[in-house]
Amino acid sequence: MKTYTYKDKTYNNLYDLSEAMGRDGTFIPRTISDTGLEQLGVNVAETEEPIENIRARKIFELKRQRDAAEVEPIAYNGHLYDYDSKARDRIAAAIIALELQGEGATIEWTTADNDDAVVTAQNLRMIIASVAARSNKLHTAYRAAKAQVEAASTAEEVEAVIMNN
Repeated sequence: MKTYTYKDKTYNNLYDLSEAMGRDGTFIPRTISDTGLEQLGVNVAETEEPIENIRARKIFELKRQRDAAEVEPIAYNGHLYDYDSKARDRIAAAIIALELQGEGATIEWTTADNDDAVVTAQNLRMIIASVAARSNKLHTAYRAAKAQVEAASTAEEVEAVIMNN
């Protein structure tokens, strides 16, 4: 991470430095080199990124992985079923429709792997139950990985953390 020192004040990014120099009447283009900055009286230094920033970025990455895995298709009874927000709405509506038709009612369902499967309301509930079990496993794995990130003391340790789901 670069820091820029200008008139005894340190800036963590080029934008803030540009704003400060602009107040003094000095315009710097976004494409200016470190050498160009030094010619303008700016000390450019490489500093290590704070571990808190590295941890926060890794935790955000782990959350994205968890959230993406939660909406992946789910395997049930030999087929893959979509489970994004649209699919959840369709499953809920189909359960209601099948229950209104009475016990033993079925519907033909196009699966995530583009097959047709005949399902009952109970089958659809079992898909939701499978998703709930997967979601619990993902959240447990996320919490364990997050704890490892928070306990890590170096950037290398943080980057080595993976979510085992």
